Amino acid sequence: MSYRTLEEEIKVLELGLPPQEGDGFIGGRLDPEEASLVLIPVPWEATVSFGEGTANAPDAIRDSSHQLDVETYHYIKPYTAGIAMLETDKSLHKLSNKARKKALKVIDALENGETNKKALKYVNEASNVLNSSVYEKSIEQINKGKFVAVVGGDHSSPLGLIKALNDTQTESFGILHVDAHHDLREAYEGFTYSHASIFYNALNECEKVSNLVQFGIRDYSSEEANRMKDYGQRGACLYDTQMQAQLASGKSLEEVFTPYINQLPQNVYLSIDIDGLEPLNCPNTGTPVPGGLRYGELEHLIFMVVKAGKNIIGFDLCEVGDSADGWDANVGSRVLYQLCGALLASQGKIEYK
Repeated sequence: MSYRTLEEEIKVLELGLPPQEGDGFIGGRLDPEEASLVLIPVPWEATVSFGEGTANAPDAIRDSSHQLDVETYHYIKPYTAGIAMLETDKSLHKLSNKARKKALKVIDALENGETNKKALKYVNEASNVLNSSVYEKSIEQINKGKFVAVVGGDHSSPLGLIKALNDTQTESFGILHVDAHHDLREAYEGFTYSHASIFYNALNECEKVSNLVQFGIRDYSSEEANRMKDYGQRGACLYDTQMQAQLASGKSLEEVFTPYINQLPQNVYLSIDIDGLEPLNCPNTGTPVPGGLRYGELEHLIFMVVKAGKNIIGFDLCEVGDSADGWDANVGSRVLYQLCGALLASQGKIEYK
């Protein structure tokens, strides 16, 4: 890709012309060296439990974002701060495909009451490669003074970024997590770094993660529910049923969300699994679950973090599905741009209203 300077990028995007073949996120071609925010695509889905396709999401989101208009209601011209999406690591995608085949052998063995140790070892080693890759890419950008976000991939994708923030932040930070699932299982199906284990691993391996606040959870195991209780003040969850009951009783989104946002520290990492939304917004995600947040409710939740004066230090968007009509990527690209605007606004790179 031939890059543009930030000045050139702003001029082109404000013309609103149709994007050209090969353009990046929101039709941009910004040199990552001039960006405030760098998006790392992670084409990974080795351990998904049900539907496949999320490894294709980063490229699908990039392409779908070309139809986005770049103005938003809350955030004033996010693109002017500089947003660049790196090229997709094809070698990582290839490794994901190989690991996925091995993972299916592990799952088949489990369903027959057996263990495929060789295949399991391969998947766990491949997941270590994934984590190291994302960590190194994140550290490289953080050391250049950039803010970093991950575009997955399944929900195991961002652990390397969370670890990079853990190792570079001077203060502790909380995680705001939107999802249909807790993702608190220990080595789900034997996979140490399963997509269903991301926050079990993050809280165990990252000492600067002060607490985890979850929204939209509605499909979970007793292991996870008990673990959330055991976290005490380190964990809080607004279950989807609770949220819907409070909204049905006449409470506003502000009244429902504020007590949970107030439990977050000054520095916040956002982790958004697209299946936290209603399935009509993500029908091809790996494990869709009835219920969930409406698109506008998620948008408002993210904006409330900014209004609360929190500093968003990074984020991820994961589990966007692959579909022939492009609907999932269409929604995903819009969620991603909202997240970009929120981080940049919270860090004073752009204004908001």
